Amino acid sequence: MTLYATADSPLGVLLLVGVASPTAPGGTALVSLSLPEQKGGAVVQDSWRLAPDAFTEITGQLAAYFAGERTGFTIEYADGERGATPFQRRVWEALEGIAYGTTVSYGEIARRVGASRAGVRAVGTAIGRNPLLVVRPCHRVVGADGALRGYAGGLERKERLLTLEGAPAGGPTS
Repeated sequence: MTLYATADSPLGVLLLVGVASPTAPGGTALVSLSLPEQKGGAVVQDSWRLAPDAFTEITGQLAAYFAGERTGFTIEYADGERGATPFQRRVWEALEGIAYGTTVSYGEIARRVGASRAGVRAVGTAIGRNPLLVVRPCHRVVGADGALRGYAGGLERKERLLTLEGAPAGGPTS
């Protein structure tokens, strides 16, 4: 059964979607984390069950992150990425390797996943389909010139997340 909850954040009310998992900290594996008005964000379905208590561990980690007390997450992700291509999965795995407080370019992600220089656009598309905003740090990917580019949650939120993390402005840091 799909579970969901909402959580207040500096970015607006987050929609958390998950499934029960005996191996996940707190017992819930995260399927999706969406921001208000997010392009392609999750929408609550009639068959889902509101279960805020199932997300206590996840919301606690998010609160600590937004308070500047946490730089990473120990959240289990569910296999909710059904339909994701192997390429998308490789890109999403590469996002996991971007350290807190740093940024990398789309071109660098393309290099890390073995995509050609022409594959940068495909990398951007894969990043745009990341269902786990904030916790899978797609906000840390910037243009080669350091400009903020494409974020499903909106560029102002991307900027807020990078500011929270103390990421330097003006270009990729790795």
